[in-house]
Amino acid sequence: MGFTVAQVATDMRLELMRALLSARWEFHLRQPVGAIANAMTSEANRTSKAYLCAAMMTIASIQAMVYVVVAFLVSWKATLVAIVVGSIIFYALKHLIGKARRAGERQTKVLRSLVGHLVDSLQSIKPLKAMAFEDLAGVALAKETTKLNKVIRKQVISKEYLRALQEPLRMFFLLLGLYAALMYLKLPVATVMVLIFLIARILGQLAKVQDDYQKMVIFESGYLSLQNKIKAARAEKEVGFGNQLPTLAKGIRFNQVFFDYGSRQVLQNASFVFPAGMITAIIGTSGSGKTTVVDLLIGLLRPKQGEILIDDVKLEQIHLQKWRHMIGYVPQESWLLHDTVLNNVTLGDTKLTEEDALYALRAAGAWDFVVAMPQGINSTVGERGGKLSGGQRQRIAIARAIAHKPKLLILDEATTALDPESEKGICDTLSQLRGALTILAISHQVAVLEVADQAYRLQDGGVVQMMEVQSATRQNLEKKISSIH
Repeated sequence: MGFTVAQVATDMRLELMRALLSARWEFHLRQPVGAIANAMTSEANRTSKAYLCAAMMTIASIQAMVYVVVAFLVSWKATLVAIVVGSIIFYALKHLIGKARRAGERQTKVLRSLVGHLVDSLQSIKPLKAMAFEDLAGVALAKETTKLNKVIRKQVISKEYLRALQEPLRMFFLLLGLYAALMYLKLPVATVMVLIFLIARILGQLAKVQDDYQKMVIFESGYLSLQNKIKAARAEKEVGFGNQLPTLAKGIRFNQVFFDYGSRQVLQNASFVFPAGMITAIIGTSGSGKTTVVDLLIGLLRPKQGEILIDDVKLEQIHLQKWRHMIGYVPQESWLLHDTVLNNVTLGDTKLTEEDALYALRAAGAWDFVVAMPQGINSTVGERGGKLSGGQRQRIAIARAIAHKPKLLILDEATTALDPESEKGICDTLSQLRGALTILAISHQVAVLEVADQAYRLQDGGVVQMMEVQSATRQNLEKKISSIH
């Protein structure tokens, strides 16, 4: 039973994980990280406990039925009376089951809120401490913890009331039955003793059924909440595109693309081209749609109108996963694992060797500072890369993005939070990668324009070409690209 219970929790976690990983990007935008963390830990654990209680309830029911059959052979009348008495006790204490269920539902809600607040607070612990606001976060967490304590106390009270009331009720009816059997039914003492033994067992097993049922309904809300998350994620499953294998020899083209987030129009009749092997910069103010362009290109979002073409093939005709395997992506906030430089570059991909990581680190301009670390490529970068500077973290993120040798490198405002010197270093790295990769640099900084072959500005949903690829530059790059291929 213990192995089965552990397997139930594991299966539920895996089921949730698969559903989340296959869900559309828009679904993840609406999901609090804390709620998912709570589902993977607390709700999965409570689900397994609910399963255990249901199993124990089933076992107690089977045992009760065995005693009922034996008791029927001794005296069917006394057995029927015992069953009626057990039903009366069960019904009389029914309201305690309802209280336990409501307390369980409340616990699920409070735990979800508490874990959500905790995750949010820990993610922003640095600015909180910098402004001495950690006490405010502590107050909010303390309130949620106090609520949880009150809910658990209600659960304890309902369970103990049930346990405290069951025993005297059983003893009262047993003594009453004993008196009736001896005084009115005139049954032999030996028969009465056997009946008392069997009826006591029947009532005891029924009490266990009620105990386990009460525990099950306490944990039930965790199971229902987890199932709802799985169903919601499955309903938002990402639908693949076509089956055509992607190539990136010519370039990428947006053709009269429209996109909006409900009432907010982001792109209107947007058209631009990203030539293969060249650096294209897209700049614009915050909210102008730069990241939306990236999400559309990756296939996380889909145009409301217009089309996106990869080497003159519509994106919806291309195999989505194979297209994404050709992409290296560097976000604005580089996320690093509390692990070695090597594992941060390869992410544990067994297809990537240490030589692949070394190539990527050198190509990203990160090798000089990595080799100077105490253990080189096997040095730990700290929590979220805290042992590295902002520029160093971004270079590790670039190395990760190019380790699998993609065809397209996307930097989504990857230099925005860097100082001018670090930003210039990243731009120099992009220059060295020119020709080997098609590079799309999204930014609202102008520094990327110095290394870009062409540039577009997003403004009021439209596209303005700021800088066009010169013919001489195009010819030189095309020669370099052809020699690489």
